[in-house]
Amino acid sequence: MNLELQQFKAEFFKALAHPLRIRILEVLSEGDRTVNEIQSIIGSEGSAVSQQLAVLRNKNVVSGSKDGTSVTYSLRDPLVKDLLVVAKQIFDNHLVGTITLLEHMRTNEQ
Repeated sequence: MNLELQQFKAEFFKALAHPLRIRILEVLSEGDRTVNEIQSIIGSEGSAVSQQLAVLRNKNVVSGSKDGTSVTYSLRDPLVKDLLVVAKQIFDNHLVGTITLLEHMRTNEQ
């Protein structure tokens, strides 16, 4: 069971391992969107957004529901939004640590 869980986590994080996919998830954290809406918000071309949505869909991170000719995408699990918030907090902590280290180095140089 532990190995299966580790495998799931590895596959899940692989699905997140692209800056455009992260940006798409951030957009979807604010609400469901069509491909065109995502493109407009991100400022990226449609084929790139569609390719990344396909990866996220195949890894069951997002789901799409067809309405006429457009597909509306949403997060499959709302906890993804919390994960993105925690990732930002971890980034901020590393940034603060780096700034503190640089300040300490500058102080010791003088």
